[in-house]
Amino acid sequence: MFSRLSIPTPFQVGPVNAYLAGRTLVDPGPDSEEAWAKLLAALEERELTPDDVEQVLITHPHPDHFGVAHRLRERGARVLASPEARSIVEDFPARLEHEQAYFVDFFEQCGMARETAATVTNLPEAFLAYATSVDVDRELDAGDGVTVDDVQLTVDAVTGHAPGELLFAFEDGDGRVALVGDNVLADITPNPFLQPPAESGGHRPRVLPGYNESLQALREDSFDRFLPGHREPIEDPAGRIDAILREHDERTAEVATIVDGPTTPVEVMNELFGDLPATEQFSGMSEAVGHLDVLEERELVTKRERGGLVVYEPI
Repeated sequence: MFSRLSIPTPFQVGPVNAYLAGRTLVDPGPDSEEAWAKLLAALEERELTPDDVEQVLITHPHPDHFGVAHRLRERGARVLASPEARSIVEDFPARLEHEQAYFVDFFEQCGMARETAATVTNLPEAFLAYATSVDVDRELDAGDGVTVDDVQLTVDAVTGHAPGELLFAFEDGDGRVALVGDNVLADITPNPFLQPPAESGGHRPRVLPGYNESLQALREDSFDRFLPGHREPIEDPAGRIDAILREHDERTAEVATIVDGPTTPVEVMNELFGDLPATEQFSGMSEAVGHLDVLEERELVTKRERGGLVVYEPI
Protein backbone atom coordinates (compact mmCIF):
# COMPACT_ATOMS: atom_id res chain seq x y z
CA MET A 1 0.00 0.00 0.00
CA PHE A 2 2.68 2.49 1.03
CA SER A 3 5.72 3.37 -1.08
CA ARG A 4 8.88 4.06 0.91
CA LEU A 5 10.71 7.28 -0.01
CA SER A 6 14.26 7.65 1.28
CA ILE A 7 14.76 11.30 2.29
CA PRO A 8 18.23 12.54 3.27
CA THR A 9 18.86 14.05 6.71
CA PRO A 10 21.88 15.77 8.23
CA PHE A 11 21.72 13.47 11.25
CA GLN A 12 23.86 10.48 12.17
CA VAL A 13 20.95 8.07 11.77
CA GLY A 14 20.97 8.70 8.01
CA PRO A 15 17.98 8.97 5.65
CA VAL A 16 14.44 8.99 7.00
CA ASN A 17 11.70 6.84 5.52
CA ALA A 18 8.77 8.88 4.28
CA TYR A 19 5.77 6.82 3.19
CA LEU A 20 3.37 7.69 0.36
CA ALA A 21 -0.03 6.19 -0.37
CA GLY A 22 -2.39 7.91 -2.77
CA ARG A 23 -2.21 11.57 -1.73
CA THR A 24 -1.16 10.92 1.87
CA LEU A 25 2.43 11.38 3.03
CA VAL A 26 3.74 10.10 6.35
CA ASP A 27 6.80 11.78 7.98
CA PRO A 28 7.93 13.85 4.96
CA GLY A 29 11.43 14.62 6.28
CA PRO A 30 13.53 17.53 7.57
CA ASP A 31 13.32 21.10 6.29
CA SER A 32 16.36 21.29 4.04
CA GLU A 33 16.77 22.03 0.35
CA GLU A 34 18.38 18.63 -0.17
CA ALA A 35 15.44 16.84 1.46
CA TRP A 36 12.89 18.96 -0.42
CA ALA A 37 14.57 18.26 -3.76
CA LYS A 38 14.59 14.52 -3.06
CA LEU A 39 10.92 14.61 -2.05
CA LEU A 40 9.98 16.55 -5.19
CA ALA A 41 11.82 14.03 -7.35
CA ALA A 42 10.11 11.10 -5.62
CA LEU A 43 6.70 12.69 -6.12
CA GLU A 44 7.46 13.47 -9.77
CA GLU A 45 8.38 9.82 -10.38
CA ARG A 46 4.83 9.02 -9.31
CA GLU A 47 3.35 11.82 -11.46
CA LEU A 48 2.56 13.97 -8.42
CA THR A 49 3.51 17.45 -7.26
CA PRO A 50 3.51 18.88 -3.72
CA ASP A 51 0.15 20.49 -4.54
CA ASP A 52 -1.32 16.99 -4.93
CA VAL A 53 -0.54 15.95 -1.34
CA GLU A 54 -3.77 16.18 0.64
CA GLN A 55 -2.67 15.10 4.11
CA VAL A 56 0.53 14.67 6.09
CA LEU A 57 0.65 12.26 9.02
CA ILE A 58 3.31 12.79 11.69
CA THR A 59 4.37 9.80 13.79
CA HIS A 60 6.41 11.87 16.26
CA PRO A 61 7.76 15.42 16.64
CA HIS A 62 11.43 15.04 15.71
CA PRO A 63 12.91 17.37 13.05
CA ASP A 64 13.86 14.59 10.64
CA HIS A 65 10.23 13.48 10.53
CA PHE A 66 8.14 16.65 10.44
CA GLY A 67 10.46 19.52 9.46
CA VAL A 68 9.36 19.97 5.84
CA ALA A 69 5.63 19.52 6.57
CA HIS A 70 5.04 23.28 6.57
CA ARG A 71 5.92 23.48 2.86
CA LEU A 72 3.22 20.93 2.07
CA ARG A 73 0.66 22.62 4.31
CA GLU A 74 1.33 25.94 2.53
CA ARG A 75 0.28 24.13 -0.66
CA GLY A 76 -3.00 22.92 0.81
CA ALA A 77 -2.21 19.70 2.68
CA ARG A 78 -3.73 19.01 6.09
CA VAL A 79 -1.35 18.06 8.90
CA LEU A 80 -2.36 15.38 11.44
CA ALA A 81 -0.55 14.64 14.71
CA SER A 82 -1.18 13.73 18.34
CA PRO A 83 -2.13 16.50 20.80
CA GLU A 84 1.27 16.25 22.51
CA ALA A 85 3.13 16.34 19.21
CA ARG A 86 0.99 19.29 18.14
CA SER A 87 2.17 21.36 21.11
CA ILE A 88 5.74 20.74 19.96
CA VAL A 89 5.58 21.06 16.18
CA GLU A 90 3.51 24.24 16.30
CA ASP A 91 6.27 26.01 18.27
CA PHE A 92 9.46 23.96 18.12
CA PRO A 93 11.73 26.76 19.44
CA ALA A 94 9.59 27.05 22.58
CA ARG A 95 9.86 23.30 23.15
CA LEU A 96 13.63 23.44 22.81
CA GLU A 97 13.79 26.35 25.23
CA HIS A 98 11.71 24.38 27.74
CA GLU A 99 14.07 21.41 27.45
CA GLN A 100 17.16 23.58 27.86
CA ALA A 101 15.76 25.32 30.94
CA TYR A 102 15.11 21.96 32.59
CA PHE A 103 18.11 19.88 31.62
CA VAL A 104 20.91 22.27 32.56
CA ASP A 105 19.85 22.03 36.21
CA PHE A 106 18.93 18.35 35.94
CA PHE A 107 22.29 17.32 34.48
CA GLU A 108 24.15 19.37 37.09
CA GLN A 109 22.23 17.56 39.84
CA CYS A 110 23.20 14.28 38.14
CA GLY A 111 26.91 15.13 38.57
CA MET A 112 27.75 17.00 35.36
CA ALA A 113 29.71 20.25 35.45
CA ARG A 114 27.31 23.12 34.83
CA GLU A 115 29.37 24.42 31.90
CA THR A 116 29.24 20.99 30.27
CA ALA A 117 25.50 20.72 30.96
CA ALA A 118 24.95 24.07 29.24
CA THR A 119 26.97 22.93 26.23
CA VAL A 120 25.12 19.61 25.97
CA THR A 121 21.70 21.25 26.15
CA ASN A 122 22.59 24.04 23.72
CA LEU A 123 23.76 21.69 20.96
CA PRO A 124 20.23 20.88 19.69
CA GLU A 125 19.82 24.54 18.65
CA ALA A 126 21.41 23.38 15.39
CA PHE A 127 18.24 21.34 14.79
CA LEU A 128 16.08 24.46 14.57
CA ALA A 129 17.02 25.02 10.94
CA TYR A 130 15.51 21.63 10.06
CA ALA A 131 12.40 21.89 12.25
CA THR A 132 10.26 24.72 10.94
CA SER A 133 7.08 24.95 13.03
CA VAL A 134 3.83 23.89 11.38
CA ASP A 135 0.17 24.18 12.36
CA VAL A 136 -1.74 20.96 12.94
CA ASP A 137 -5.20 20.70 11.38
CA ARG A 138 -6.41 17.57 13.14
CA GLU A 139 -5.40 15.97 16.42
CA LEU A 140 -5.24 12.19 16.51
CA ASP A 141 -5.79 10.04 19.59
CA ALA A 142 -5.55 6.30 20.15
CA GLY A 143 -8.55 4.62 18.56
CA ASP A 144 -9.09 7.27 15.90
CA GLY A 145 -9.30 6.32 12.24
CA VAL A 146 -7.69 7.94 9.20
CA THR A 147 -8.70 7.09 5.64
CA VAL A 148 -5.77 6.71 3.25
CA ASP A 149 -6.37 5.73 -0.36
CA ASP A 150 -9.71 4.10 0.60
CA VAL A 151 -8.08 2.08 3.40
CA GLN A 152 -8.87 2.75 7.05
CA LEU A 153 -5.81 3.25 9.26
CA THR A 154 -6.24 2.79 13.00
CA VAL A 155 -4.31 5.17 15.25
CA ASP A 156 -2.60 3.94 18.40
CA ALA A 157 -0.33 5.66 20.91
CA VAL A 158 3.10 4.28 21.79
CA THR A 159 5.68 5.40 24.33
CA GLY A 160 9.44 5.61 24.46
CA HIS A 161 11.25 7.42 21.67
CA ALA A 162 9.56 10.83 21.69
CA PRO A 163 6.58 12.66 23.19
CA GLY A 164 3.25 12.05 21.51
CA GLU A 165 4.29 9.08 19.37
CA LEU A 166 1.68 7.45 17.16
CA LEU A 167 1.56 4.32 15.05
CA PHE A 168 -0.81 3.73 12.15
CA ALA A 169 -2.11 0.18 11.69
CA PHE A 170 -3.91 -1.34 8.71
CA GLU A 171 -4.71 -4.63 7.03
CA ASP A 172 -2.70 -5.39 3.91
CA GLY A 173 -2.52 -8.40 1.62
CA ASP A 174 0.43 -9.68 3.66
CA GLY A 175 -1.36 -9.36 7.00
CA ARG A 176 -1.48 -6.72 9.71
CA VAL A 177 0.96 -3.85 9.17
CA ALA A 178 1.89 -0.75 11.18
CA LEU A 179 3.81 2.42 10.45
CA VAL A 180 5.81 2.72 13.69
CA GLY A 181 8.06 5.76 13.25
CA ASP A 182 11.21 5.27 15.33
CA ASN A 183 9.55 3.28 18.11
CA VAL A 184 10.92 0.01 16.65
CA LEU A 185 13.83 -0.11 14.19
CA ALA A 186 15.29 -3.11 12.42
CA ASP A 187 18.97 -2.84 13.30
CA ILE A 188 19.13 0.01 15.81
CA THR A 189 17.95 -0.10 19.40
CA PRO A 190 16.01 3.17 19.71
CA ASN A 191 17.26 5.44 22.47
CA PRO A 192 14.41 6.54 24.75
CA PHE A 193 15.52 10.14 25.07
CA LEU A 194 15.00 11.90 28.37
CA GLN A 195 12.00 14.19 28.35
CA PRO A 196 11.33 17.21 30.58
CA PRO A 197 8.13 17.51 32.62
CA ALA A 198 5.16 18.49 30.49
CA GLU A 199 4.91 21.66 32.57
CA SER A 200 7.43 23.52 34.70
CA GLY A 201 7.48 22.08 38.19
CA GLY A 202 5.92 18.78 37.10
CA HIS A 203 7.36 15.29 37.29
CA ARG A 204 9.88 14.05 34.73
CA PRO A 205 8.46 11.16 32.68
CA ARG A 206 10.16 7.83 33.40
CA VAL A 207 10.69 7.12 29.72
CA LEU A 208 12.49 3.76 29.65
CA PRO A 209 10.10 1.94 32.02
CA GLY A 210 7.23 3.29 29.94
CA TYR A 211 8.96 2.19 26.73
CA ASN A 212 9.43 -1.35 28.02
CA GLU A 213 5.73 -1.58 28.90
CA SER A 214 4.74 -0.12 25.53
CA LEU A 215 6.91 -2.64 23.67
CA GLN A 216 5.40 -5.53 25.59
CA ALA A 217 1.89 -4.33 24.75
CA LEU A 218 2.84 -3.81 21.10
CA ARG A 219 4.22 -7.34 20.92
CA GLU A 220 0.87 -8.73 22.00
CA ASP A 221 -0.87 -6.97 19.09
CA SER A 222 0.38 -9.64 16.66
CA PHE A 223 1.57 -7.49 13.77
CA ASP A 224 2.99 -9.19 10.70
CA ARG A 225 5.13 -6.29 9.47
CA PHE A 226 6.44 -2.94 10.69
CA LEU A 227 7.28 0.01 8.45
CA PRO A 228 9.85 1.96 10.50
CA GLY A 229 11.12 5.52 10.26
CA HIS A 230 14.65 4.49 9.25
CA ARG A 231 16.24 1.67 7.29
CA GLU A 232 14.56 -1.58 6.33
CA PRO A 233 11.06 -2.93 7.01
CA ILE A 234 10.72 -5.34 9.94
CA GLU A 235 9.35 -8.70 8.83
CA ASP A 236 9.29 -10.27 12.31
CA PRO A 237 7.91 -7.60 14.66
CA ALA A 238 7.58 -9.89 17.69
CA GLY A 239 11.13 -11.18 17.28
CA ARG A 240 12.54 -7.68 16.92
CA ILE A 241 10.67 -6.46 20.00
CA ASP A 242 11.97 -9.45 21.97
CA ALA A 243 15.53 -8.58 20.91
CA ILE A 244 15.14 -4.95 22.01
CA LEU A 245 13.71 -5.98 25.38
CA ARG A 246 16.60 -8.43 25.89
CA GLU A 247 19.10 -5.67 25.15
CA HIS A 248 17.33 -3.41 27.64
CA ASP A 249 17.42 -6.11 30.33
CA GLU A 250 21.12 -6.77 29.72
CA ARG A 251 21.96 -3.08 30.01
CA THR A 252 19.80 -2.70 33.14
CA ALA A 253 21.71 -5.61 34.73
CA GLU A 254 25.00 -3.94 33.79
CA VAL A 255 23.90 -0.67 35.40
CA ALA A 256 22.93 -2.59 38.55
CA THR A 257 26.51 -3.84 38.89
CA ILE A 258 27.83 -0.27 38.54
CA VAL A 259 25.66 0.99 41.40
CA ASP A 260 27.61 -0.69 44.22
CA GLY A 261 27.44 2.37 46.48
CA PRO A 262 26.29 5.99 46.21
CA THR A 263 26.56 6.58 42.45
CA THR A 264 25.57 9.57 40.31
CA PRO A 265 24.00 9.15 36.86
CA VAL A 266 27.08 10.77 35.32
CA GLU A 267 29.28 8.10 36.95
CA VAL A 268 27.00 5.45 35.46
CA MET A 269 27.28 7.07 32.03
CA ASN A 270 31.07 7.21 32.27
CA GLU A 271 31.28 3.55 33.30
CA LEU A 272 29.07 2.54 30.39
CA PHE A 273 30.59 4.66 27.63
CA GLY A 274 33.89 6.13 28.80
CA ASP A 275 34.77 9.70 27.82
CA LEU A 276 31.90 10.69 25.53
CA PRO A 277 32.11 13.86 23.42
CA ALA A 278 29.57 16.55 24.31
CA THR A 279 27.58 15.72 21.17
CA GLU A 280 26.83 12.23 22.56
CA GLN A 281 26.25 13.03 26.21
CA PHE A 282 22.51 13.68 26.00
CA SER A 283 22.08 10.19 24.55
CA GLY A 284 24.47 8.80 27.17
CA MET A 285 22.59 10.44 30.01
CA SER A 286 19.28 9.27 28.58
CA GLU A 287 20.49 5.69 28.72
CA ALA A 288 22.07 5.97 32.18
CA VAL A 289 19.08 7.67 33.79
CA GLY A 290 16.64 5.43 31.93
CA HIS A 291 18.12 2.24 33.36
CA LEU A 292 18.35 3.79 36.81
CA ASP A 293 14.64 4.55 36.51
CA VAL A 294 13.99 0.88 35.70
CA LEU A 295 16.05 -0.27 38.69
CA GLU A 296 14.25 2.18 40.94
CA GLU A 297 10.87 1.00 39.69
CA ARG A 298 11.91 -2.61 40.38
CA GLU A 299 12.97 -1.54 43.90
CA LEU A 300 16.58 -2.59 43.31
CA VAL A 301 18.04 0.88 43.90
CA THR A 302 16.97 3.90 45.88
CA LYS A 303 17.57 7.54 45.06
CA ARG A 304 18.57 10.28 47.50
CA GLU A 305 20.26 13.67 47.54
CA ARG A 306 23.84 14.00 48.76
CA GLY A 307 25.59 17.37 48.76
CA GLY A 308 23.29 18.79 46.12
CA LEU A 309 23.72 15.77 43.85
CA VAL A 310 21.33 12.92 43.11
CA VAL A 311 22.85 9.55 43.93
CA TYR A 312 21.55 6.00 43.63
CA GLU A 313 22.33 3.16 46.04
CA PRO A 314 21.50 -0.54 45.94
CA ILE A 315 18.69 -1.75 48.19
